[in-house]
Order: sequence, then C-alpha cells, then structure tokens
Amino acid sequence: MAPPRKHDTDAILDAARALVLADGPRAAGVAAIAAASGAPVGTLYHRFGSRNGVLTEAWLRALARFQERVMGVAGDQDPVEAGVAMAVAAVRFGRELPDDAKLLLNLRPSDLLDGGPDAEFRGRLDRMNAPLFEHLRRLARDLLGADGDREIDAVSRAVVDLPYAALRRHANAAELPQWLDADLAATARTLLTSYRR
Repeated sequence: MAPPRKHDTDAILDAARALVLADGPRAAGVAAIAAASGAPVGTLYHRFGSRNGVLTEAWLRALARFQERVMGVAGDQDPVEAGVAMAVAAVRFGRELPDDAKLLLNLRPSDLLDGGPDAEFRGRLDRMNAPLFEHLRRLARDLLGADGDREIDAVSRAVVDLPYAALRRHANAAELPQWLDADLAATARTLLTSYRR
C-alpha cells in the first residue's frame, strides 16, 4: 500500500484557486501556489506536471463539484420538476462552494492556462459534460418532443442560463440571498411549463 500523501491535493487546489481569485491567473505561479499551500515546488511538479496542470485540476474540480450537485437532482421525475431542481441546485452550489462558483463564473480555461486548453483538457471537458448534455436532450424531448438545437437551447435557457445569470449577479455578495432559490425555481418552472407540448 502506498504511503499517504503528505500534502493534500485539495489544499493545493484551494491555494491555487485563492490566488487566482484574489490577484488573477498570473498570480498563480508554481512558486506562489507552493508557498500558499505549504507543499514543496517539487510536489506540485510531480503531482500536476506544471502550472497549467494545477490550474486545470482546480478548474475541473470546480466543474465536477457543480455537476455532482446539478446531476444529483436530475432524476426520472416530471421533466419540469427535474429542470427546476437542476436550476436550484446550481444556486445551492454557489451558496455551498462560492469560491468554486466564482472560478467557473469569472474565468474560462483559456484565461487560466498558458497557451490555452490542450486536446487532453478538451477531451476531459467533453467527457465531463456529456451526461449533462444528454440530460438536457432528454428534457427537450420530454417537453418539446424533439432534441434539435432549438429545443436544447430553449431548455438550456431555463436550466443553465437563468441560474448562471443569477449567480453572476450575486457572485460578489457576502452570501447569496435566501429568496433566490424560490424565485429562480418559480421562474424556471414557468418557462419550462410553457414548453410542454
């Protein structure tokens, strides 16, 4: 059995995220991440390969946490209620993990990574997003009877765009308003209900 890691990966990724959010992507060099996390520079290179490797893992970890919450509520219930649950889960993600939400809301991978995302990153991102896109297709078929570009776009407005806009509006507040979940649920429900065939 391998010995336990001396420096926790989440602590390293948290430090990288904190540097990026406080002072921008250029502030998150390997030496700065090492100093902020307490992990030696060699550990960062060994575990992540490069600065891009650390920042890739921090951004994809935030995305995975978001998707766990959103897809965790996307069951086989009525399609309107499934969409509403997904929209509200996005707001809860912003409330529970505000720094991860800020990272996803404010920075694209091309903003973070030297040279931009590579093919490996894009492949991982596509694999991570595939279940979410498939669920949006299912909702479009159930509500609108088709899953073409227009139908998926319509469902995405309610399930993706509304919570994204709400989170962006309140991202710099000390905390998200408590009424936001109920208001967003009502708006998403109205929009999704209007799509029913």
